Amino acid sequence: MTYAIGGLVVLLAILLVVTAFLKADAVKLARTLRSAGPWVLGLLGLVLLLVGRAGLGGLMFSMALAWYGASRMAAPARPKTAGKRSSVRTAALEMELDHDTGALEGLVLAGRHEQRMLGTMSLKELRELYDDLKEDWESRQLLETYLDSRFPVWREHAKAQSGDGERVAPGAGAMTKQEAYKILGLEAGASPADIRKAHRRLMQRLHPDLGGTSFLAARINEAKDVLLANHH
Repeated sequence: MTYAIGGLVVLLAILLVVTAFLKADAVKLARTLRSAGPWVLGLLGLVLLLVGRAGLGGLMFSMALAWYGASRMAAPARPKTAGKRSSVRTAALEMELDHDTGALEGLVLAGRHEQRMLGTMSLKELRELYDDLKEDWESRQLLETYLDSRFPVWREHAKAQSGDGERVAPGAGAMTKQEAYKILGLEAGASPADIRKAHRRLMQRLHPDLGGTSFLAARINEAKDVLLANHH
């Protein structure tokens, strides 16, 4: 009697699966099998175990576990969302900072290395660029930030080649809101909370006490002040 009931349950389950198979759309069916197939097979194995068919039930349950594990491993990884980036532009350079990694990359906008990416330039070429920027202290200090991150000992060579001390860049005029948003890596209309959060994250990356430069720290602070000027 018990076997008869178990057989009837299995037969009904098979009929339901076949009916659904015949009515289902092929694409939807494939998705359903990938997600629900292991559970259905495991349920059938459990029913067989309960009605005393331990051999067949255990086999089906084991197959369900293997199917589930294989489908999990084969599932495509979710694409990572693009991280936020800050952009700082001077007369000769445009620099981008990845908020997540702290990585810097830059583009030369003028001079003999125009349109070169800093990442493709050797230390010798970067030193040449640094020398070329002696009259553009804003661009020079931006380049210093990049050199500090890529070649930490470059300053020793620079001091040996020149007796110039580090100077403060002259003011570049009033910062616009558009520039401020780019520096903080935000979209126009960001909330005060987002502005403060972006400012805090960037200062943690580039504050002078943490290896950054006073120039970039000042630009980040100025960007925050510009965007929060009308908020109290």
